[in-house]
Amino acid sequence: MERKQRLRIAIQKSGRLTEDSLDLLQRCGLKYSRGKDQLMCYGENMPLDVLFVRDDDIPDLVQEDVCDLGIVGINVIDEKRLAMSARGTEPGFELVQRMDFGRCRLSIAVPDDFAYKGLPSIAGRRIATTYPNTLARFLRENSLEAEIVTLSGAVEIAPRLGRADLICDLVSTGSTLSANHLREVTTVLESEAALIRTPVPLPDEKADWVRRLLLRIDGVQQVRESKYIMLHAPRSALEEIRKLLPGSESPTVIPLEGPGNKVAIHAVCRENVFWETLESLKAAGASAVLVLPVEKMLA
Repeated sequence: MERKQRLRIAIQKSGRLTEDSLDLLQRCGLKYSRGKDQLMCYGENMPLDVLFVRDDDIPDLVQEDVCDLGIVGINVIDEKRLAMSARGTEPGFELVQRMDFGRCRLSIAVPDDFAYKGLPSIAGRRIATTYPNTLARFLRENSLEAEIVTLSGAVEIAPRLGRADLICDLVSTGSTLSANHLREVTTVLESEAALIRTPVPLPDEKADWVRRLLLRIDGVQQVRESKYIMLHAPRSALEEIRKLLPGSESPTVIPLEGPGNKVAIHAVCRENVFWETLESLKAAGASAVLVLPVEKMLA
């Protein structure tokens, strides 16, 4: 297939979204080979090539139509949009859908010995960040004035170096903050991975593959935490068991051969199935309970 008919998708070269983005594409059916230092890999069974770049570059590559699609954090998307708006230009990319991975938050953190007593405590302080536009919006929305110190990295050590009083940085587990004697005090932005696309109209064949890819992504995301449950139970316990199945639609009920009034119940549960759930099912009369992972599902 000619290069112009192949989709290109940009993902983070290395970082918190890389493995999840590749896992998503693989679950959507993509087979590819990639050398250790390769910045691009070629889809073997789909007309889809993956470009590995810095996350800050992904919106630019998509809006410049170098790539048709990109997977990047909402934090990057918002910062890029605000920066372009400040220059009086409109973003040249479209947000297609949010993903269910890469969740984190952009938060303000203070040194452990900082006497924080609410948002007024940060007024007049120096705040180091790699997200100056997002932080500036937060300060405006809360009628606060502070000095924004823009850094390209290593934000968490800025207070110890005397470059800032506080920081505004991405937080996931909080372990990096703790290691640098900082504590999180307020959230500026909730973030997660998202899919963006070029606004340029695509040829029919490319557009069809984008539709198919989005359908597959929906199918993958629907079952990420889903489980398929099969069990036997007396028909008299059916109503109670239905109530115990977490996040499921109407289960499939199949009469069992032989004497008695037992049925087989099959259901897809779209929430985590905990041991407590299984114990409750058994107490309600269930037996032969089997829980299986769900790989793909189309509604």
